[in-house]
Amino acid sequence: MKFLLVIGSACGLFLLAACAEEQPPVSASQFMENSRLLEATMVRCARNRSETKYDAECVNARDAVNRLEAANERDRREQLEAQSESKRQALRRTQEAAAEARRRRLEAQRLREEAEYLGLFEEVPAANGTGQVVAPTSNQAMPATTTAPAPVTGEAARSIDGDATPQTATDLNAIREELRRRQEIPE
Repeated sequence: MKFLLVIGSACGLFLLAACAEEQPPVSASQFMENSRLLEATMVRCARNRSETKYDAECVNARDAVNRLEAANERDRREQLEAQSESKRQALRRTQEAAAEARRRRLEAQRLREEAEYLGLFEEVPAANGTGQVVAPTSNQAMPATTTAPAPVTGEAARSIDGDATPQTATDLNAIREELRRRQEIPE
């Protein structure tokens, strides 16, 4: 009697196990979340490719690998675009600094020429008392006392003395150093 009970229980267990639903295969998103499971499945699938070619888990694992590679490629492309943008901005700043240096050089040259010009001709104060300065003409006599031209101050004084050129050179050197530093950043 006990023997029949044991055999009946065993048959019942086998019947329940046979009728139980199979667990669904691991999905690609689950593989993407669990890298160890993905690696183990890929090793199992790579052992016997002909048998596991259409196995659901192997198909999902290959799909997960493709998705991960695409995500890594997207990240790499974004990093390259950000690096390219920073290089474009650095180049733009360099070009702007060169244009500013060129503008300062031309302004300094213009101020130098203007100072030389003012040094050749003295300004004559107006006789009518309005405070306007009248330039002398060839038939007008120069008065004995003339007013000195207003002193040049600030940026114009530095430009006339020739100090603007070294300042722009240091600006350009600083920008070049910044570009070199950014290019040396490891990837």
